[in-house]
Amino acid sequence: MPKEIKVRKVGGSVSATLPKEMADRFGIEPGDTLLAIETADGILLTPYEPLTREALQIAATAAKKYRNALRQLSR
Repeated sequence: MPKEIKVRKVGGSVSATLPKEMADRFGIEPGDTLLAIETADGILLTPYEPLTREALQIAATAAKKYRNALRQLSR
């Protein structure tokens, strides 16, 4: 279910606060690290897992290397 999240200025950055029930449901606790992934639909926040980060880096490298082939396949 969508939730409104307020964004606040913190120094030179911005900060978003997750509702407690959402953090509890996903096992997110203060001090945990999340990955912010830019998608066509917006920003996806996901709990940090080293394997997820590694997989995303591999996918980004492959997408860059095979950019032309992927463009052809998408037609």
